Amino acid sequence: MWVQALDIILEKMKALGFDFSQILALSGAGQQHGSIYWKAGASRALTSLSPALPLHQQLEACFSISDSPVWMDSSTTAQCRQLEAAMGGAQALSCLTGSRAYERFTGNQIAKIFQQNPEAYSLTERISLVSSFAASLFLGSYSPIDYSDGSGMNLLQIRDKVWSQACLGACAPQLEEKLGLPVPSSSVAGTISSYYVQRYGFHPGCKVVAFTGDNPASLAGMRLEEGDIVVSLGTSDTLFLWLQEPMPSLEGHIFCNPVDPQHYMALLCFKNGSLMRERIRDESASCSWSEFSKALQATEMGNGGNLGFYFDVMEITPEIVGRHRFNAENCEVSAFPRDVEIRALIEGQFMAKRIHAEGLGYRVMPKTKILATGGASHNRDILQVLADVFGAPVYVTDTANSACVGSAYRAFHGLAAGAEVPFADVVKLAPQPRLAATPTPGATQVYEALLPQYAKLEQRIVSQTRGAPE
Repeated sequence: MWVQALDIILEKMKALGFDFSQILALSGAGQQHGSIYWKAGASRALTSLSPALPLHQQLEACFSISDSPVWMDSSTTAQCRQLEAAMGGAQALSCLTGSRAYERFTGNQIAKIFQQNPEAYSLTERISLVSSFAASLFLGSYSPIDYSDGSGMNLLQIRDKVWSQACLGACAPQLEEKLGLPVPSSSVAGTISSYYVQRYGFHPGCKVVAFTGDNPASLAGMRLEEGDIVVSLGTSDTLFLWLQEPMPSLEGHIFCNPVDPQHYMALLCFKNGSLMRERIRDESASCSWSEFSKALQATEMGNGGNLGFYFDVMEITPEIVGRHRFNAENCEVSAFPRDVEIRALIEGQFMAKRIHAEGLGYRVMPKTKILATGGASHNRDILQVLADVFGAPVYVTDTANSACVGSAYRAFHGLAAGAEVPFADVVKLAPQPRLAATPTPGATQVYEALLPQYAKLEQRIVSQTRGAPE
């Protein structure tokens, strides 16, 4: 299906008269964690493609597993527990690979295939991520996995940037030779296959820069720099962080940075995002965003010490469900006045994001920028609370297709000698984000006092949740 999709896209571009000869370099992004299993002999098919035929007709017999596991697969809990046990526990695995064992992560998916379908595994000569698979199609040979996407496998030592022999051994035999050696994300993997030169008119010198995952590519597309943070305010809220010195934990993910090999990126997901905001809007602001904003304007920073936790569905970061409200004396109360409720929700959501980001090693710096995206980023009063809680200016940017834009930036970066040239220099002429909010004077003092209090209350709720009877 993926191969045929590439055929369709290129044929449509050709029919529209697109001049492929103008492309000097290309890169791309693939959904993270998914894996493709090349059958023994597939490399010969890749290197001998006929320009007279579409790709899918020539490669359809090249895969030992017909249905690729993707990020939505959650069937590998047993393999996750096996890997964590082999590595000395979840925290030990996280310190090594950047994440505890997750069902969607590739190493655990490979372990399941080896255990349940050993014949197919033994027939596999190469395992690609979705990103390196797509790059392989353009190269006409197997593309290496890049450091950043390779960080989402529970297999790569993120500090040393080599496969962990212990993790490989815990998942499946002969795994290192099936994966190949990982490479820096800005590496030029090679020049484009002659298939594309002859069939579509690509320039024969077109460079293929290592493809990466969709989340790392989005970081590149947003043009994050050291100390920056992206807050995506969607159905779920997601944080992208640029880290200099990571502190892996049992929550979130740390990956190698796709544009700076000396640094890292982190990803945190919060399930109770816009749907929670919309529910409180409906309950406390008569279904009106205008009334919601007026409530934020009418209440003071810090909300008089009133703090709230709002999780109508089981949260990911941390694992809490339910609504919990505390007054200034840290006593739990059953309800807040409407305006207080609205500010407690928004302040609580952003304080949680800052606390959990700092738990992974993030620190607000004098040059920090917060880039806000998603539906709620259009509400300036919500963004004002974000700026106040983090003590940093908030910018908004049009990030439609940020992974695609990031792939184009990364291709340009690879063409400009990759790691030898700072990524920021390569993209400095790109459109700049727009300033939306700056911290209110006095905000730092207010939230520096509240953040530890919020963190303690969160831990109290977590402890109560874990101690509750089944």
